[in-house]
Amino acid sequence: MATSDEIKERILVVDDDPDILQFVRVNLELEGFEVASAAGGMEALEAARERPPDLVLLDVMMPEMDGLSVLRRLRSHRATANVPVIILTAKALAEDRVRGLDLGADDYITKPFDLEELIARVRTVLRRAQQMRDLSPLTGLPGNFRITAELEERVGGSQLLSVVHADLDNFKAFNDHYGFMRGDQVIKYTAQALLQAAADCGDPNAFVGHVGGDDFVAIVHPDYVEEFCKSTIRHFDDGVLDFYDTKDALQGYIEVTDRRGERHAFPIASISLGVATNQRRRIASEWEASAIASEMKEFAKAQPGSSYKIDRRT
Repeated sequence: MATSDEIKERILVVDDDPDILQFVRVNLELEGFEVASAAGGMEALEAARERPPDLVLLDVMMPEMDGLSVLRRLRSHRATANVPVIILTAKALAEDRVRGLDLGADDYITKPFDLEELIARVRTVLRRAQQMRDLSPLTGLPGNFRITAELEERVGGSQLLSVVHADLDNFKAFNDHYGFMRGDQVIKYTAQALLQAAADCGDPNAFVGHVGGDDFVAIVHPDYVEEFCKSTIRHFDDGVLDFYDTKDALQGYIEVTDRRGERHAFPIASISLGVATNQRRRIASEWEASAIASEMKEFAKAQPGSSYKIDRRT
């Protein structure tokens, strides 16, 4: 159950039966949720658009507007398009469950329902939605929240670890020259190179996250981090030229004109990795780990081409 200082997840319950509304509301509130209710489809749409909930529990059989029509409108409105929805269906109407899932429902439960099952499905859908919200929409990698949580857990648990901060060199020039769509393809390619290196390096608990843009973070055991860096560079360098036009790839650079009309040559994009590790000295917090890794990354960037730098200070 939520404590008084926690932010409660908000659930909108939609059903034309007042007894079911009251029963579900009371029991969800006892589980620590904030609950709003609506007795019909139009009321539900207005409530959801005015203040989008964290989840909608939606009955299919309603007289004014059936739940599947409500679901269709929720999915077509920008404010509610990604709100998780669990539909409540009569046990005999399997076609409603199928249509609901086709329209974008996240789960369903049949009436009459078991309260424990309802609570379990609500928690499961909310947990899955939170995990999806914290994935980079471009790369599918964990985002900042998950990266921070992973760092906090590993640093706080006094585990041996290495934190790798990786980003691309000359990426802005590439993006300006070829456009953001080709730039996005390079970001996806970089994510795959890091994931492949994590699989290659031998650490079964290696973690890779996407901070945003061309910045990535990895957490690897110190025994495997050097192999991880070498493998990342190998995978990245092996295929990055495929994203360049043939002429640019052959000459080894691109030419970009700045705002003053002056032309500048930028080398082929490379990747730089900076590594902080507590193998030789204590790292007190995730903030310190991040700062050291960023410092090492700047040393790596001073080298031509793809490079990595590990902090070996004691």
